Amino acid sequence: MRSMITLFLSVACAAAGVAGTEWNPREPFLKSLVGGVPAILKSQDPATGRFGSQPWICADQNVLLPLAAAWAIKDPANPYYHDAKLLEAIMAGGDALVADQDKNGAWTFRKKDNSTWGQILMPWTYSRWIRAFQLIKDDMPADRRQRWEKGLLLGFTGISKNCLGEVRNIPCHHAMALYCAGVCFNREDWKKQAREFMTKVAAKQTPAGWWSEHSGPVVAYNFVYVEAFGVYYSMSRDAGVLEALRRSAVFHGTFIYPNGTIVETVDERNPYEPGTAHGNVGFTFTPVEGNVGFSFTPEGRGFLQHQFQLRKWSITADEAASHLLHGETGPAAPIAADSDERFTVIGDNDAMVLRHKPWFICLSSFTCELSTARWIQDRQNFVSVYHDRAGLIVGGGNTKLQPFWSNFTVGDTTLLQHKPGDENPDFKPKGGLIHMPSAAKLHADKTSPSLDLTYGAENCRVTVRPLDDKRLTLVCEATSKSGQPVEGHVVFLPHLSTEIKTDSGKSAKLGEEPMEWSAADIGAWFDLGPVRVNVPPGAKLVWPKMRHNPYKKDGSSTLREARLVLCLPFSSAVTKQEVTVEVTR
Repeated sequence: MRSMITLFLSVACAAAGVAGTEWNPREPFLKSLVGGVPAILKSQDPATGRFGSQPWICADQNVLLPLAAAWAIKDPANPYYHDAKLLEAIMAGGDALVADQDKNGAWTFRKKDNSTWGQILMPWTYSRWIRAFQLIKDDMPADRRQRWEKGLLLGFTGISKNCLGEVRNIPCHHAMALYCAGVCFNREDWKKQAREFMTKVAAKQTPAGWWSEHSGPVVAYNFVYVEAFGVYYSMSRDAGVLEALRRSAVFHGTFIYPNGTIVETVDERNPYEPGTAHGNVGFTFTPVEGNVGFSFTPEGRGFLQHQFQLRKWSITADEAASHLLHGETGPAAPIAADSDERFTVIGDNDAMVLRHKPWFICLSSFTCELSTARWIQDRQNFVSVYHDRAGLIVGGGNTKLQPFWSNFTVGDTTLLQHKPGDENPDFKPKGGLIHMPSAAKLHADKTSPSLDLTYGAENCRVTVRPLDDKRLTLVCEATSKSGQPVEGHVVFLPHLSTEIKTDSGKSAKLGEEPMEWSAADIGAWFDLGPVRVNVPPGAKLVWPKMRHNPYKKDGSSTLREARLVLCLPFSSAVTKQEVTVEVTR
């Protein structure tokens, strides 16, 4: 490991801020690592060795990795190299993990809201603990080293026996950590097991560069796979995963908004989360803005440059440690997200991205059957519209128990909703309500792409037509064969505390107060932040349409996650509705 650190740090620092040139972020990343140490140490309870705030969770000890990296990296700009006090803090932090293990090496899966999710061999904690051990083990006193070894061997024995089953993001991360444990403890069987599992994971990736855990891409969690592959490759040099890393980089370089936010439209697990620096995926500790796995290919390094330029090179100590310990430098190829004009279709017309600056449009034809698992979201929202000045205007992704997020519904929308406090809801709609299409067909046209969507007996279509640099029209069409109410939904991202102004003179701020405005209340248009929306006759505007958050036991979410929805009624007399959005400033 020390030779790997030396190799990385000895590469001459190039102009890291220029896309398409050289990726070498050593200076800003080392500064971030060193700068993060004081706050981490301040958060430690010297009596217990625990880091973080109350309630304590095992993941609070994930900081062992950046602390160990700071201790191990020799550089004039790093005052913590082989610092005795830092080493003691690291050892005490690992002792706290040993003290809290159960007989199987697991910890209670507790979140900061004090909800508990059972016992777990927490992958993100074990992977950081074992990598910290690899860095400091030769300098640990014998008794401390033996204590750590006992705890680590207990955990990784369980991981080896029980955690590398079906290909999923968590087992993939476990396999990376198990390989490191195999190196540390001279367990060739663990290294072989990890290598074989990683080969299976690579084989499960689609040619378009994504993994699925139900139906279609699991975009945000793809970053978990990429990070695990990257750290694994840095240790194993297993060339079999390099192509998977390259394909992932190309995929993510396509499905990224110009502002650096990942495109949610094709994601089966997570809705839109604005910004490039919003932390981690779900329960994981994998950053969604780019990680060390992208550093091993020119396409990936181009992706990292795009993201970190937007972030102004801001990075957590944990991310910095991973890049400094495991990452590579080298040429960075410009990615598709840097283009002013592009048109990309993946798979068999599965999804498309149209970049016609300043517009960015994504349409998805990925459908699935409704899953009763809280983690797999209903595929219901298939269109996203982004503008460089306004950000994401229409779209926002998928959820559960919320038919108003669906592009179309057939039936009574009141028959599917979340009951506050319900920790085990029935996710199936009642009374024949259909809010997910059984089929979708993408017409990937460069000037007016469209989707045909099938909802039971009803055939629906949505077409997106950029008109000029400021205006875009959504055309929604639907049949009325079933005798059930048919409604289209144009789903807008909220601008909390921003005043909505209307043609009629009515106005309100998006907040706690629910609203349901008729077409008469609105008039011909309403303004939402920098966007003016032209409203067809008979439409209504509703707020707030909340998300079911699977990462909260009771499914609760915040207003920031809610949507403002323009509802469009269809009938035998009204088969087409047009909504034009105009960016006014």
